[in-house]
Amino acid sequence: MSTSFLRMLIAMMILLAAVPAQAGPEEVRFFESKIRPLLVRECQQCHSQKGKKIESGFSLDSRQQVIQGGDRGPAINLEKPSESLLIQAVTYQDDDLQMPPKKKLSKDQVALLKKWIQLGAPMPVTAPAPSTTTGIDLAAGRKHWAFQPLRKQDQRAASSWSRQGMDDWIQSRRQQAGLESAGEADRQALIRRLSYDLRGLPPSWDEVKEFVDDSSVDAYEKIVDRYLASPQYGERWARYWLDLARYTDTTAAWLKGTGKAYHYRDWVVQAFNEDLPYDDFIRAQLAADQLATARAEDVAGLGFLGLSPTYWKELRLSPDMIKTIVAEEWEERIDTIGRTFLGLSIACARCHDHKFDPITAEDYYALAGVLASTQLVDEPLLREPLAEVVRKADRKIIEIENAIHKQKTLAEDGQDATVSQQRIKELQQQIKNIKKDTMHFDAPRVHSVKDASIHVLPDEPDRTRIVYHDNQPINLAVQLRGEPTRPGKIVPRRFLEVLSAGKPSPFQKGSGRLELAQAIVKDAEALTARVMVNRIWRHHFGTGLVATLSDFGNQGTRPTHPSLLTELAREFVDHDWSVKWLHRYIVLSSTYRQSSRFSQSSQQQDPENRLYWRMNRRRLDIEAWRDAMLLSSRSLDYRIGGPAQELGDVRNQRRTIYGIIKRRDLNTMLKLHGFPEPTGHSPQRAVTTDPLQQLFALNSDFIWQRANEIAGQFHEGDQDLAMSIELLYQRLFSRLPDLEEVALGKRFLQKMPAAEVTRTHWQRYVHTLLISNEFSHLD
Repeated sequence: MSTSFLRMLIAMMILLAAVPAQAGPEEVRFFESKIRPLLVRECQQCHSQKGKKIESGFSLDSRQQVIQGGDRGPAINLEKPSESLLIQAVTYQDDDLQMPPKKKLSKDQVALLKKWIQLGAPMPVTAPAPSTTTGIDLAAGRKHWAFQPLRKQDQRAASSWSRQGMDDWIQSRRQQAGLESAGEADRQALIRRLSYDLRGLPPSWDEVKEFVDDSSVDAYEKIVDRYLASPQYGERWARYWLDLARYTDTTAAWLKGTGKAYHYRDWVVQAFNEDLPYDDFIRAQLAADQLATARAEDVAGLGFLGLSPTYWKELRLSPDMIKTIVAEEWEERIDTIGRTFLGLSIACARCHDHKFDPITAEDYYALAGVLASTQLVDEPLLREPLAEVVRKADRKIIEIENAIHKQKTLAEDGQDATVSQQRIKELQQQIKNIKKDTMHFDAPRVHSVKDASIHVLPDEPDRTRIVYHDNQPINLAVQLRGEPTRPGKIVPRRFLEVLSAGKPSPFQKGSGRLELAQAIVKDAEALTARVMVNRIWRHHFGTGLVATLSDFGNQGTRPTHPSLLTELAREFVDHDWSVKWLHRYIVLSSTYRQSSRFSQSSQQQDPENRLYWRMNRRRLDIEAWRDAMLLSSRSLDYRIGGPAQELGDVRNQRRTIYGIIKRRDLNTMLKLHGFPEPTGHSPQRAVTTDPLQQLFALNSDFIWQRANEIAGQFHEGDQDLAMSIELLYQRLFSRLPDLEEVALGKRFLQKMPAAEVTRTHWQRYVHTLLISNEFSHLD
């Protein structure tokens, strides 16, 4: 290789490294919520044009400048993040390079920087939202497309292809681009698609035959209504919601009610099956305890907040450190509320006004005040006044447990251990007596919340105590740069100003949770409806009308069909926020019924199928894949609800939604197949193709067990091989095999004389079909 060419190659590599990465919305959110505040707080003063100077020629103002580095060379190493000069500096590995010079970063802060570099050091390149010298321009912010009222859209010209209004919008855009529909899918493909989409399970062969043979004009409508009425519908769509709610079955070990999370999961399943209006669904998850119309069991819906991640608060730490931990919990909950219901990254405004969306730091702390006035509790599933009797006993037990904790710390700090141990035994006996003497104390508990404000107070030198005041809400001060030790202006609890008509009114009722829920479904009605409609659209078509499902702000993508999204959201609200109505409307359309047939010319013109000229072929998620194997082997347990079971147990034949989800120790089967970590809100799963997935398919005890069960059912039958293969295809693929497939199956099974075809042969054959693309994909 010539020297000149080598130099040119090196130069090109440097230039490519300096080009801003096309960071996705999740990466940008991570930078804005975790990295930018850290850089501003610890580094901006010396390494930014916004600070006093740029020392050593190193600026943190852009990704290109970070990669380029300063006088000492590139600051980050994308291939080996831990060897980055930036990491060496903040970990004090070099005596001559220790940054920041006054105080070493914590391990958690260093871990955040490493993760940022591992993600490719993403930084947004879009200009900030319009602003004035006094802050964010709310008038300009309110003009954003996602915040506009749901006015009726001008109807597109109807076409013979269209079955309903939404088809006209799709057809109009498609015709403008000169594209044609791939045509309608055949009935066998259509019922399989519909069954998986609405129930998460394949149709039986009897259902397929009945539908194919039904010549009535409403044959399709009948099967849609049957599937929407199926109890398996709620299980299917609840699982999608649980991703958003960062559901886990195992909460933090120090929480008293760990292991009762399934009550929230079961409540969500029931809500979808009963078609609880979406606005009521939101209210129940934020404030069921304050709703006059709520049933006793609706308190389980508060698990949306009650299952929030919590962090250990070691009371031997200083109050300032405990306040920081508490502030991290508020941030996580605000992030989940904002992104789930509103599609906005509100948490990015914790340390400063949002860089891109019209959300101020005051907005953030107005919402944080709601959460600072809300305590996570374990609530008995009892009607009043029985529930209050149990709560009173719980309060006594908490006081005693605090006393036990204090005795333990006294012993650890050198006090008379014998006296402490005796006192601990007495206190523990008091707890036993309370539990024994309190009627219904053992009633089921749910992870819930109540109105109680948190107060972090000093307790002796270098110690802390946390006190909750029931029904005494508090307003928070803006924490400058996100630091609890730097309080600014106190902000009353209220809703986001940009989504309110004029100045938002302060919340007056307790913590404000109910008023917050009302604001989400009333003041932000248009945005809330658009976000939910887009989520459901994405699950039916593989992509959303807005690709960034939980970011409808300035950093998110614009809708491909804005008028269609608005019209669907308007109809959704007009139909009393009925999720089942929305499903029915979508799946009855010609757009949904299209074939997935490939067209070279259409593919070249619209490779991402953003104009919906065909149905996207989709891979089954892990739940549908595993559940289909259980159903195909006739071993599926249809029971709904109840405690979760280990997915690793081959004897577990329940639907995957009932498998144990551990927040920080995800099951291997789930982890390998794109299941999201339940540590935070997950709007969309990553669809990956990984060699480990194939190794799992080849060696999984679960899959081999299902293949063995199916093999036993066919090996012991009286049919000849051709008939057995035909029946197997009916069961696994909802269709009949062609002649070539029958011949291939017979050759595989007849490696020995026909009379000696063994169960092992059948098991291997069935296993091959279970791990095939056709079984795991949906046309």
